[in-house]
This record gives sequence, C-alpha cells and structure tokens, in this order.
Amino acid sequence: MAHSTSQHRHDASDGIIRPRPVKPGNPAVLRAQGEDGGLKTNGGILKLESPASGLSSGRSTPLPPDAPPSALSISSARKQVRAQQKHRLFPSIDYAARVSHFDPKSDYRDFRGFFILFWIGLAIMVITTMLRNIKDTGFPFRFGVWALLIERVWQLALTDGAMVLSTSLSLPLHKIFRNSKGWLKWASGGMAVQSIFQACWLVLWVNWPFIYGWTWTAQVFFTLHTIIFLMKMHSYAFYNGHLSTTEHRLSALDNPESASTAAAVRYPRSSTNLNKLDPSKEKKAHKDEEEALSELREDLAIELTSPLGQVTYPQNLTWSNYTDYILVPTLCYELEYPRTERTQYLELFWKTLAVFGCIFLLTITSEEFIVPVLHDASIRLNSISSASETLLIMSETISLLLFPFMVTFLLIFLVIFEYVLGAFAEITCFADRHFYSDWWNSCDWLEFSREWNIPVHHFLRRHVYGASRPYLSRNMSTLVTFLLSALGHELVLGCITKKVRGYGFLAQMLQLPIVALQRTRWVKGKRLFNNICFWISMILGLSIICSLYVLV
Repeated sequence: MAHSTSQHRHDASDGIIRPRPVKPGNPAVLRAQGEDGGLKTNGGILKLESPASGLSSGRSTPLPPDAPPSALSISSARKQVRAQQKHRLFPSIDYAARVSHFDPKSDYRDFRGFFILFWIGLAIMVITTMLRNIKDTGFPFRFGVWALLIERVWQLALTDGAMVLSTSLSLPLHKIFRNSKGWLKWASGGMAVQSIFQACWLVLWVNWPFIYGWTWTAQVFFTLHTIIFLMKMHSYAFYNGHLSTTEHRLSALDNPESASTAAAVRYPRSSTNLNKLDPSKEKKAHKDEEEALSELREDLAIELTSPLGQVTYPQNLTWSNYTDYILVPTLCYELEYPRTERTQYLELFWKTLAVFGCIFLLTITSEEFIVPVLHDASIRLNSISSASETLLIMSETISLLLFPFMVTFLLIFLVIFEYVLGAFAEITCFADRHFYSDWWNSCDWLEFSREWNIPVHHFLRRHVYGASRPYLSRNMSTLVTFLLSALGHELVLGCITKKVRGYGFLAQMLQLPIVALQRTRWVKGKRLFNNICFWISMILGLSIICSLYVLV
C-alpha cells in the first residue's frame, strides 16, 4: 500500500498523464484545461499542440515524423478533445459578478411562476371555504350573492341590449350633420345637438336601474357598461364630426379664393404626445401662397385617411363599420384597426372559461369575506353611540377588509383587462392587445392612471386632455381630466350604493397633491419607497372607501 502511494506521487510529479484506475461515476463534472488548451497536472501544464513524443495512450496510432501538416493538425485536435474529457476528482465552480433575480439591477423579468402560485392560493382558499361551509351548513357554498346575480337577469340582458342598440343613433345623426348646409353642420350646431343627445342618453340609462329597483350587482354591471358605451359613442361622434369638417374644408379648397387657408387641425391619436399639441408649433413657414395651398390640401387629405391607409372618410359611415367598432375592445374610434389573420378559437375558449372562473372567485370572496364583515359592523354600529367605539369598529372593519379587497381588485383587473378584452380581441381579430402595462411598479397615481387601464387613458388623453389643450394650460388640462374622471368614479359608487357622499371624488382629487409631493426633490427618484407608498394607499383606500359608503 505504501509502495502504491509512493508510486502515485512519483507519477504525479513527473508531469506524465496516466489513465485513472477508476473512472468517476459523475459524467457532469467539469474538465481541467489551461488557457492555452493544455491539460492541467499537478506538475504543470502538458502541451498537446505538437506531437513530438511517440508515446501513445493505446487508443491512437503514433504519427511518423514526416507526416504532413494536415495530419499533424488533426492528430493534435483529437488529443486536445480527449484531454478535455478527463475528469477532475472535485468539480470546480465558475464564480462571476452576478445579481439575484429580485435585485433591482437584474434584467430578469419572467415571474410567471408567481402568477401560477396566485391561482393555486385562490384554489386553496376556495377548497378551505367549501369544507368550512359543509361543516357549518351542510352545503359547500352560501347563496346570498348568487341569488343577487341571477335576480332579473333576463331583464338586465334585454335592457343592456337596448342600451347598446340606442348608441347606434349616432350614425344617422352624423349623416344629417355631414349633409347639412346650414346650422346643423358639425362645426355650427351639430356638436351641440350630439352633446345634448349624449346627456339625455346618460340620464335615461343611469336612472333605469333605480326605476326598476335592481340589485347592487346588476347596477354595478349596468352602470359600468353604460359609461363604457358613452365613451365609445362620444369618440365615434366627435371624431367623425371632426372628419366631416375636414372634408368640407378640403372640398372648399377647390375654390381657394373663398375658402379658409388656416392650418389643418390634427385630431390626436392614441400615440400622440399631447405635450406637443401646441397650436403655435403647428404653424409652418411657407415660401409662397401656392405651396401653402398644396400643403394644406395634402394635410387635410391625410387627416381623412386611416393610419393604415386602407379606408378614407366617408367610406366608414356604414352599419357594418359601426357594429365592428361596438365589438372591438377600444374606446377610441379610428377608421381602421390592425387585425390578426384569424380567430384562435382555443384561445377564445380558455379566455371565456377564465371569465366565468374569475366571476366565481369574486362571488366567493364577496360572499365569505366582505359581506359578512360589513353586515356584522353595521349591526354593531347601530347599537352604540360612543365615538371611540365607532372609531374602533370602523378600524377593525377596514383591517378585516384589506386582504379581501386586494384579492377582489386583482381579480377584477384580470377578468376585465386580460380575459374579457382578450376574448373580444379574439372575436374581432383585434391585433393590439396592449390593454395594460406594468402598473404594479407604479411610483405615483399619474403613472398608475396611465398604465393600469390603457383604453380609458387613451380616451381621456384624446377627448378630454387633448381637446382642452388648445384652450387651457397643461396643468389646467390635467386638472380638468382628473375632475371628469373623479366625477365618473363618484357616479359609479353612487349608483352602486345609492348614496351620494363624495368620498370617491375626494380620494381621487387628493391624488394630485400627493403626486406633487412625490415629485419633490426629497422624494423623487426613490422608486422603492414610492412603490411601497402606492401599494399601501391602494389597499387602504379600497377598504376605507367601501367602509365609508356602506356604513356611514
């Protein structure tokens, strides 16, 4: 044994590589190789580039000294490859300067496993809830919210269909405005007539659920759907009204002596940077009158043509075009939209199934974790008169609703922006599926408003902010946009709870001074801190507003 050990040390020190008596069983161990391609040994590095030695391992035939250079190169390459296959007894580890997946400097963005974990967590919640209900009542589910969902469901469906159908009156109205030679032209009285029609339309359908005493679940669906189609109808009417005015101006330029030569008005598109919508910046220097007239005709003609160049106004004034616009998942009308080649019916099936799955989970969450908490708090508040006890009950209620409302918010986001809009995009072959961005990384409420609901953001930017910029400053246009959005949110909350309190309006308008504070030099740039503040205010805000509207 001592002789064997001595012989092994001698072999290792003489620089000669010999076959190992036992081959390591792990084929994945790393190989030892020098920088110049030679094999590392205990005594140094064995050079294999030149076949100077006639020794052989027994697995190859030695080359004669007068072998051609090509044969020498092949032999050297084979020896290097075989040498790289030698195993080390202990595998080496390659260390490098790397960051973890969650490090802010990491470029890794694929966290789909957490998305799957989210659904598994909800499945665990449903299973435990079912088992608890079976133990308490003998049934897997409670049926309070389920009964509200199916109450007068056919009346809701027929009324919703009538509401959607009534928006189609915008098409014949627009044809009247376009063909009018008098005060009903869009720039004269047509815009006012359309605005009055929209206001009456909104008053009628907002009051409809109150007239028939619908449940709050029916009201939340119908009110949101009504506001969605108000925005779609407004975009259709006002964009086509702008195009009708542009068409009249282009036709009038056939007799340029009596036509207006003012610069063409460009209607803002979804990709327009509205900070650049300054009328003074649209003015161009022209060399002569003829060049200015030719450029004006070109600008007007481009404005009448779709961004994809396939449709020109008034070719779009058809019932088929309006029906398609009603179905596509967007709130901003365009003459033409990018399309996919065909509908993927398997994808449509899974998205439809996900819609019903999310509705099921929303119902379970409301039935088990929200309604009982609010009901219990209401009973307790009616039996006390102390302000301190009232504050304690309200604080407890808000804390108990934090997690259920966070889950509800995430489910509502998924069912609307990922599954409902995705399903309608598949049905209509609508190619632009960018319905939201990474709003979960938002650092302030302005960033959140831009990224969590991109269709509404495009509508407000185009038809509110963009429409007001020629007349108001940037800050005033932002204030008007937030004011209109806050009124819309308050309208929805008032219709659901049948109360006008102003909590939602106040909460949204408070976002502006909060944003101003976050953009000061002391807070600006601290993305982690601002994102933490965003999530805390989001989760707390949902619970507080719900508790105030229901209990106060």
